[in-house]
Amino acid sequence: MNDTTHGNWDALAQLLHEHGLIDHALLSVTRLTGGQSNPTYLVSSGERRYVLRMKPAGLIQSRAHAIDREYRVMRALRRSAVPVPEVHLYSEDLAIVGSPFYLMAYLDGRVLVDQSLPGMQPEQRNAIYAEMNRVLASLHRIDVEQVGLCDYSPHGNFLARQIAGWTRQCRTTGAGDSSAMQALMNWLPRNIPEIEETRLVHGDFRLDNLVFHPSEPRVIGVLDWELSALGHPLVDFAYHCLSWHIPSTLWRGVADLDLPSLGIPSETTYMQWYIEANGTAGMEHWDFYIAYNLFRLAAIMFGIAERARQGNAAAADAVETGRKAGPMAELGWHFAMRYQAGRRLIQ
Repeated sequence: MNDTTHGNWDALAQLLHEHGLIDHALLSVTRLTGGQSNPTYLVSSGERRYVLRMKPAGLIQSRAHAIDREYRVMRALRRSAVPVPEVHLYSEDLAIVGSPFYLMAYLDGRVLVDQSLPGMQPEQRNAIYAEMNRVLASLHRIDVEQVGLCDYSPHGNFLARQIAGWTRQCRTTGAGDSSAMQALMNWLPRNIPEIEETRLVHGDFRLDNLVFHPSEPRVIGVLDWELSALGHPLVDFAYHCLSWHIPSTLWRGVADLDLPSLGIPSETTYMQWYIEANGTAGMEHWDFYIAYNLFRLAAIMFGIAERARQGNAAAADAVETGRKAGPMAELGWHFAMRYQAGRRLIQ
């Protein structure tokens, strides 16, 4: 079935044929579901299959949907220890599909969404979590100079720049109507830990942004790099660990589940795996990193709600996702106050 919602698929077919990516200038294009950000399509021609990612149409936030960055970072990591799909081309020619886009290999594997991993045995769940941890720790050990990403984003003051950027976005999406968001926007910049480390970070590393081997607990591709940057690895790791603090009834969390019976490690165990691979520097600021990431997640959700109001959100459940922004901000404020209380005790 062809999807004709976007673009000139005949022009795309001709372009792929010219690049030797398909044998004949004929395509079947199907919209793929999932994700709140960039429209994504399965592009097929004969036995060849690719995935096309494009910017959404309409007015969007300036920092969002950076598919050019996605393309660059996956290209840079193609020979690294971090598994990524092969990328084939990037184009800003609006005459082809109506928006900038890139084309990458289609990965035949599993995308797991429910973090309780229903249908698996406890040892299988444990192996999936161990593999996620291993891949993220490997990413944070990448030598950015060696892979050509030294200029990928500014160095230093990562949290200050991130907080300022998300705060600016919040002021355009109605997030300022939330008292918890207002409190976080005021509190976060005044309490940034002094410790600084700069590594390549994914920015949205979670279960459903990974493609697993069809039968093995092995990641064959890390997807959705639009929020990647040179930043603090523990901030990235804390985002990945938010699920231990978010109830499954709110959003993709495991905080209210019986983890031992499921075979899912506790957050303490999961953190220890990471520490054994990458060290402990900065772990004393963990509650701050969690508070910041809940603020950022709430900001993203407020952005999704705004796109839903404008009618250009990529996912059908955008309105429902947007409604979760307020509770997420309130949870963030809880961790901010916990961090502040802990710092007082230390001092």
